Amino acid sequence: MPDLLRVSALALAVVLGLIVLALGCAAVATRLIAARVEARYPPATARVAVEGGHLAYLEDGPREGAKDGAKGTVVLLHGASANAYDPMEGVGRSLARAGFRVVAFDRPGYGGSDRLAGAEAATPAFQGRVLAAAIDRLALGPVILLGHSWSGALALRMALDRPEQVAGLVLVAPVAQPFPPQGLPWWATIALHPPVTWLLTRTIAVPLGLASMPGVARGVFRPEAPVEDYVAKARAPLILRPAAALANIQDLAGLPAALAEQAPRYGTLRVPSVVVSGEGDPVVVTARQAEPLSRAVPGARLVVLPGAGHMITYTAPDALVRETEALLGRRTAPAE
Repeated sequence: MPDLLRVSALALAVVLGLIVLALGCAAVATRLIAARVEARYPPATARVAVEGGHLAYLEDGPREGAKDGAKGTVVLLHGASANAYDPMEGVGRSLARAGFRVVAFDRPGYGGSDRLAGAEAATPAFQGRVLAAAIDRLALGPVILLGHSWSGALALRMALDRPEQVAGLVLVAPVAQPFPPQGLPWWATIALHPPVTWLLTRTIAVPLGLASMPGVARGVFRPEAPVEDYVAKARAPLILRPAAALANIQDLAGLPAALAEQAPRYGTLRVPSVVVSGEGDPVVVTARQAEPLSRAVPGARLVVLPGAGHMITYTAPDALVRETEALLGRRTAPAE
């Protein structure tokens, strides 16, 4: 029996040693991947100071008050796993050509923006406050907020908390309605504990993310064909850095509770709003999100694009420009 115990202990030590070695190799790979990503895909460099740090942003189009002044200012808010380049290279450039001043922010922890408050920065309420402060600091408002996917919730929260700052809402494939957290396998439940999440994002999460990125990029466009060079245009690999990966997991994990808290207030909104969604969106299903949201927000217009998927910021930018211009017209029309 003692010999058996010694063999078992030795086997356990070998297994643990292999696990530590594998994690060590993954940690080295993570650092190399992150360094290569930042060298090849530098994030936005314009920065504005907010409490606790800075937010990075991109800008395009005419300025307000210039000789050929902008029609209005549109602030782009990116979804999960993304950064400011994602909506800017999709719909943003089209809005700028149409005469809008366009500003795209990296949300806290993404791209070139500081996380500001760790896990406390994971909610639309927190991010809305710091983005509102950035809009004030840059003297942009009132603005039209265009929020894609996760940032549908963020744009709505900003309109709820600072309605005087928001001229209109363009909610694109938005996540906004409460949904129950999906039943997670035991290993995923463990992974959501902060110490484990921290470890995973510095070891295996980034290499796995790099390997799966091409497939994920194709998947978010379905049922449409992916846009050529989307990964490079959107600088999607910027999420393959430990801090950004951690921020993304925190934001996704905290969203169900945040939506349950803010959704009952949607009926109080008095901001001109349009909800645009793809009929075939497999990521944020239109019947579960866009349709009930359009009924919850007073006066909201629902536009469902036939055959479109989740990435309509890339596959249907002209439709989004038209809806933004129509929203601007609703804002400026004289009251009856």
